[in-house]
Amino acid sequence: MRSIAFPFWLILLGLVAFTATSASAQATRTWISGVGDDANPCSRTAPCKTFAGAISKTAPGGEINCLDPGGFGALTITKAIQLLCEGVVGGVLVSGTNGLIVSAGASDVVVISGLDIVGLGTGLDGIQFNSGAALHVRKTSIKGFANNGINFQPNGAAKLFVTDTYISETGTTGTFAGIQLKPSGGSAIVAINNTQIENNGFGIVVDGSATSGTIRGVVRNSVIAGSGHNGITTSNGSATNITLLIDSTTAAGNGFGLVSTGANSGMIVGSSSVTANGTGLFLSGGGVMYSYGTNYVNGNTTTDGAFTSTIPQK
Repeated sequence: MRSIAFPFWLILLGLVAFTATSASAQATRTWISGVGDDANPCSRTAPCKTFAGAISKTAPGGEINCLDPGGFGALTITKAIQLLCEGVVGGVLVSGTNGLIVSAGASDVVVISGLDIVGLGTGLDGIQFNSGAALHVRKTSIKGFANNGINFQPNGAAKLFVTDTYISETGTTGTFAGIQLKPSGGSAIVAINNTQIENNGFGIVVDGSATSGTIRGVVRNSVIAGSGHNGITTSNGSATNITLLIDSTTAAGNGFGLVSTGANSGMIVGSSSVTANGTGLFLSGGGVMYSYGTNYVNGNTTTDGAFTSTIPQK
C-alpha cells in the first residue's frame, strides 16, 4: 500500500494563513451600540452590544467606541484598552457586583472616558483596579456604590489619573470612599484634577498600610463635599512616604476637612478652602500638613485646626 506524502510547504502555508486570520480577528478600533449585537464583528456598520462582547474582538492597545447611547454592561479588563463614550451616554449599570475591574499586565494602560457607572446602592466598587501600569478616568460619572467609587489597589507600581469626573453616593454606610488608594505593593502616583466628589462615606483616602513603597500625588481644582467622615485623608502604616499636594481645592461640609495621620504621612496645601466641616484640619500619630500661606480655613463647626507650619512657595 502506498503512503501519500502531503507537501510540507502546503502545511506551512496553512499555518501562516491561520495565524493571519486569527490576528485579523482583532481590530484596533471596535464599535458598540445600544441596538448592536455581540454576534457582530463590532465594526462601524455592524456594532456589538456590550463591552464584554467587544473586548475579545479588540486588539491590545486598541479602543472600543460607543456609537450611540446604550447600557453596555460590566467588564473585566485584562489588557491595555480604551473605552471611549464621550458625546453619548455610555451606561454601566450593576447590582451586587463591580462595575469595571482592571486586572491588566504590568505595562498595560487603561483609559475610561465618558461613562456613566451606576451601582444602584448595592454595587460593590464602581471601578476596581488590581493591576496595570496606569488607569486614566476622565469625564465619567460614578454613583451609588456600596463600597468605593474608584478602588485603586495595584499590586505593583502604578499610576491613577482622574479628570473632569463626578463621584457621589458611595460607601455612605461604611468606611469606603469616593476614591480610595491603597496599593498592595510597589509605589503609586495619583493626579486628580477638576473632579467633584460629593456625599460619600469618605471623599479621598490615601492609605499606606499595605505597601512599603511611596505614594505621591496631587488633588487640584476639585471639590470634596458632604462626606460623612473625612474629606481628604492621608493615612500611613508601612509606606516609606505619603505626600499629597492639595491645590485650589475646596473641602466643605465633611465630618473632617483634611486629615493626616501616621508617621511619614503628609499634605502640602495651597490656594484651597476648608470650611463648613465639623473639624477643618486634623493631625495625629505624626502626620503633618504644611501650608503655602494662601489658604482659607474658617467657619468649621468644632474647630478650624492648624497647619504644622507655613512654608515658602518656590
